[in-house]
Amino acid sequence: MQRMTALFSAVLLSAGVMAAPAMAQDTDAQTQQPQAQSAAPATDFSDEQLQQFADASQEIAAISQEYSDKLQSADDESAKQEVRMEANDKMVAVVEDSGLDVETFNAIGQAIQQDPQLMQRVQGMVADQ
Repeated sequence: MQRMTALFSAVLLSAGVMAAPAMAQDTDAQTQQPQAQSAAPATDFSDEQLQQFADASQEIAAISQEYSDKLQSADDESAKQEVRMEANDKMVAVVEDSGLDVETFNAIGQAIQQDPQLMQRVQGMVADQ
């Protein structure tokens, strides 16, 4: 159980790290807030979306670990920023390859933090793999 909690902690940390740059890619800042506000409280995700989140979460946790090590060994702030951008690109690609968009992935991550039953559903999906 601690392994699952650690996995989701890493994933949620990763989701937070990738949320800002992904949102920064949008050109209209005014449309970002309504999307984020409407996505955050949603908890009626389909089993398919939750499974996609679970699958992507495992890959993102691995990327997060790999790039955490690279970040620690980066020489200066410029190198660290380059590592962050590379990690972000990989994490966004994993999320999109899973069939989710970044906003939905982040919304599920937020919902999991607030809903222990939803967390258990997703953990069950990870455990069944």
